[in-house]
Amino acid sequence: MLAPLDNEVFFKKAFTDKIVFTQFIKDIFGIEVEVDKIETEKKFEPKAGNIDFRLDIFAETTDKRFIIEIQRIDYDYNFDRFLHYFLNTITQQQKSSKEYKIQQEVLGVIVLTQPYTITQKTGEPIQDSVMSLDFNLRNFDNEEIKLWGHNLKFLNPHPKYENSNTEPAYKDWLDLMRQSVQRKVSYTLNLNNPGISKAVDLIDYEHITSEELEKAKRKEGRKIMRKILENQFKDKLKEKERELSRKEQLIQQKNQVLKERDQALEEKNQVLEQKDQALEQKDQALEQKDQALEHKEQDM
Repeated sequence: MLAPLDNEVFFKKAFTDKIVFTQFIKDIFGIEVEVDKIETEKKFEPKAGNIDFRLDIFAETTDKRFIIEIQRIDYDYNFDRFLHYFLNTITQQQKSSKEYKIQQEVLGVIVLTQPYTITQKTGEPIQDSVMSLDFNLRNFDNEEIKLWGHNLKFLNPHPKYENSNTEPAYKDWLDLMRQSVQRKVSYTLNLNNPGISKAVDLIDYEHITSEELEKAKRKEGRKIMRKILENQFKDKLKEKERELSRKEQLIQQKNQVLKERDQALEEKNQVLEQKDQALEQKDQALEQKDQALEHKEQDM
């Protein structure tokens, strides 16, 4: 049985292996690369915008042509954050205000292991297992103008987005990630792919050390605790929203009572005004009657 690749320990064990890493890049980007060192928890100095972020997996090719980063995400999907990380890897190459040229192309892969929590700006849900963002320009004829070559890929192996039309090179890796997370005792993977075969060998439970297993359990425990705390926060937020909603309803009811009272007072004032007008008319009529009697007495 395979160890789940949504666990940081097993993910890094697999994808920091050079055979797995280089084959993965070849299948996802269609290029062959050589790397000397594959780093984890890569940090840049100085910080970008005072944000102390780390890249899960980072490597530079030996010919210095490519910078490659891989991020594994299983919570807190934020595409603005993904873009910030990726752009920062590009801007880190600018060392002074006198030189803007970017020497190395940056390739990035974001692996997401849960359903998307963010919709498109149109409100439509995201339903794709593979998405790509390149930084080259296009003219009105939709012809690509190749300037930079930076490329960011998003892979989501969650079964909800499984697609029979996925290209075989992508499908091999999505199947590996998906089936490892599903913890299938027997799996159907393309072991003719040397990267997949090597990854399977690395994350097979028979080749997981007790230290790795213990570390993975701690990581999983923290993830569960984070989820519990997140759910507690959401529950408190919902309760607060319900409380605010009840208060708003009470305020609306109070305003309605006050409005009805004001209407009743206005109606009462109108009735009193009508009575005053009637009394005034009656007084005028009596005054006219008195005047008439007075004229009559004078005439007599």
